[in-house]
Amino acid sequence: MAAQSQYAELARQLSAIGVIKRGLARVLPADCPAGSAAVLTLLDRHGEMRMSRLAELLAVDMSVTSRHVAHVVDRGWVERCPDPADKRSRILRLTPAGRELLDELARRTTDMFAHKLADWTDDEVGQLSTMLDRLRSSFGDCRDWRYEDSYTRTPMR
Repeated sequence: MAAQSQYAELARQLSAIGVIKRGLARVLPADCPAGSAAVLTLLDRHGEMRMSRLAELLAVDMSVTSRHVAHVVDRGWVERCPDPADKRSRILRLTPAGRELLDELARRTTDMFAHKLADWTDDEVGQLSTMLDRLRSSFGDCRDWRYEDSYTRTPMR
């Protein structure tokens, strides 16, 4: 187990991740804010879905999800299609324009990382990616949990 001082340093380093997130946001096209990019990415990763599932994956409420979806639909990146299982519901689906935009976003973020990490070895980039994946996995899906003094996970109700 790591020393308490190492966990404190980890917390400081992770709080500084905001700088990287802001850098990533700057490479997005002006008409594609981070919330829209997240919608497109999730639809690409998980396939077509209902708005309720998207809200769950985004970990935001339906009103926020609805605004993000309206934005991407208005720009032609996503379409709302009737749900064959329930005609009252809609399924969200990426359009070819949405896929094109995702390709552009991937190119931009890849170029940014390549530029910013030019002095890193391939092994170092791989190690960081592996460790970040492990960190994310260690936390699991913590949307429904909160920290308590007992160090246990307690459902938020």
